[in-house]
Amino acid sequence: MTTAYIVDAVRTAGGRRGGRLAGIHPVDLAAQSLDAVVERSGIDPKAIDDVVMGCVSQGGEQAMQVGRNAVLATKHLGEGTPAVTIDRQCGSSQQAIQFAAQAVMSGTQDAVIAAGVESMSRVPMGSTAMFHMKEGLGNYKSPGLEEKYPGVQWSQFVGAEMIAKKHGFSKEDLDRFALASHEKAIAATKAGAFDGEIVPIAIETPEGDDTHTVDEGVRFDATLEGIAGVKLLSPEGSITAATSSQICDGSSAVLVVNEETLMAHGVTPMARIHNLTVTAGDPVIMLEEPLFATDRALERAGMKIDDIDLYEVNEAFAPVPMAWLKHTGGDPDRLNVNGGAIALGHPLGSSGTKLMTTLVHALKARGKKYGLQTMCEGGGVANVTIVESL
Repeated sequence: MTTAYIVDAVRTAGGRRGGRLAGIHPVDLAAQSLDAVVERSGIDPKAIDDVVMGCVSQGGEQAMQVGRNAVLATKHLGEGTPAVTIDRQCGSSQQAIQFAAQAVMSGTQDAVIAAGVESMSRVPMGSTAMFHMKEGLGNYKSPGLEEKYPGVQWSQFVGAEMIAKKHGFSKEDLDRFALASHEKAIAATKAGAFDGEIVPIAIETPEGDDTHTVDEGVRFDATLEGIAGVKLLSPEGSITAATSSQICDGSSAVLVVNEETLMAHGVTPMARIHNLTVTAGDPVIMLEEPLFATDRALERAGMKIDDIDLYEVNEAFAPVPMAWLKHTGGDPDRLNVNGGAIALGHPLGSSGTKLMTTLVHALKARGKKYGLQTMCEGGGVANVTIVESL
């Protein structure tokens, strides 16, 4: 079977809700990441067979095939470049990577860009469902689902609280994890660890024109006392906004090609895709599936957790990566080494390719070999991707 390689990977710096990226239409935001990955890779744009773009809230400015619209808004890709938009909830653009790799590995395509976008400022989370419900246009929970799951309201927050309780994590445990996320993100930012992966975005501010290059969600003054003082989201729970991922605007893109394309275009790969796994389980606790998906991925790859040098486990809520570490026996020092979504933000449909971008750049910078990425996803689904840095 043909091998799939990652040639380059880019992302925008995250923007807070209503923040520095809120003035940019998501189509144009996505287009800038697509252009950047083409420019930085040095590949002929005409060689791109397809664009697979993840996006969760496909309504409003992200409706009407946002992936195709982003292609049409680029400088380098044209009307002849196909695109498709997919939704696997928070793992949408990680699934885009896996679809791109599968296309390349099957031999049906040679070069595919996996990408993601989410402007949570301009298309609020859940709005695509809530708008229709508010207008009396129906509920996504069908009679058949209600019969199988009577009275269940699908909630990632509830699932996260269930995980914290199941695995015995206290509020203090979650607070310390959140502080560590900020501390790692602060250190990475100050050291320039993100410089090679971030696409500078021209923005307008009240002070004048500027360029957005630093993740806006990182709290450079974060303290344990400050985090501990944030109000609980539920009086009976342990999670706060400070121990949850930040609402975020952003886009990202990863170029996946076969060996023939590497040779034909004289481009050098960053990584080889080693394993692609997706599993599904309990849709109520929902966010625990990365634990079991990782077991499956390692088994299929013939590897153990100690063989993996760096892990990117999405920090949707602090209990998720904490439970993942506890379950897998992973080394905490290898987890989200440059911080995670608690500090850097979680732009839903963009997070999959965003995390992969950070992972492959971190492997290269640290001279490490194997990296593993996993995402918890609505409905109890999880993707795992293992890559080998080259």
